[in-house]
Amino acid sequence: MSGWTLMIHGGAGILRPDTLTEAQAAGARDGLGTALDAGRAILASGGNALDAVEAAVRVLEDDPHFNAGRGAVLSFDGSVSLDAAIMDGSDRRAGGVAGVSATRNPVSLARRVMERTPHVLLSGSGADMFSREQGLDQADADWFATPERRRQLAELRARGDAWFDAEMKYGTVGAVACDAQGHVAAATSTGGVMGKRWGRIGDTPLVGAGTYADDRACAVSATGSGEYFIRAGVGHEIAARVRLTGEGIAAAAAAVLADVQALGGTGGVIVASPDGQAVWHFTTPGMFRGRCDASGTRAVAIFGDEGNASR
Repeated sequence: MSGWTLMIHGGAGILRPDTLTEAQAAGARDGLGTALDAGRAILASGGNALDAVEAAVRVLEDDPHFNAGRGAVLSFDGSVSLDAAIMDGSDRRAGGVAGVSATRNPVSLARRVMERTPHVLLSGSGADMFSREQGLDQADADWFATPERRRQLAELRARGDAWFDAEMKYGTVGAVACDAQGHVAAATSTGGVMGKRWGRIGDTPLVGAGTYADDRACAVSATGSGEYFIRAGVGHEIAARVRLTGEGIAAAAAAVLADVQALGGTGGVIVASPDGQAVWHFTTPGMFRGRCDASGTRAVAIFGDEGNASR
């Protein structure tokens, strides 16, 4: 038996005091705290890691300060295209969705894929149809596309030479947890990159890239330059280093993100192991993040070296 732990992120990127207003930073900190509380309530009462990561990510999906669910960034044509995944480390079951447009909480749709279909990944109109068949809460474009996201897209379009949000100001959300029984789980959700085209899909819904969980090693949720995270197989690579070499989760996370950086990408990860350890690591100026555990630790951070990366 181990003490439970929960770690969350709201995206990594160009996050500095000069790129966020005080109101934006305060709102994001409040949202991270609310998400921690949602997951903590489950873990502290003996609940399982899978329920906790889903609950935490649902809160972040409903908070317009983050790029997932409500407040997701917009594709170049102004539409919303949402991706999510969830994975249970106890048996490596996983579910993901890509390019969905009407499910209020895509992480819950990903869990339905895992639990009620023989598949791992559904996309587009088929995933939207499955969501309606499952009776999940639906939402229209006005729920997802906030005025601020419309303004940001207009700004990007006006520049004329931009493919997407190259400065990485708007990141993914995710959670990892270890419950009191020593099981780990991970969940990740995103609106992708601002101004994306052609049905682009990043690392978030791909098992082994942006989301991974294995009780033999650890649970990982990633955020950052999705194409590079896919090429490096970040989630699985971190877990493989832990499982096959005995490397600690902090060292494994640092080594894999160094590889991503060598390829040309940046971002961050949160990692939780079955013995109750949890770390975050990022190669950007900041990452929205938070953690709590059975010992009473509770911390929320955004910039640089705020907070302690491991327990």
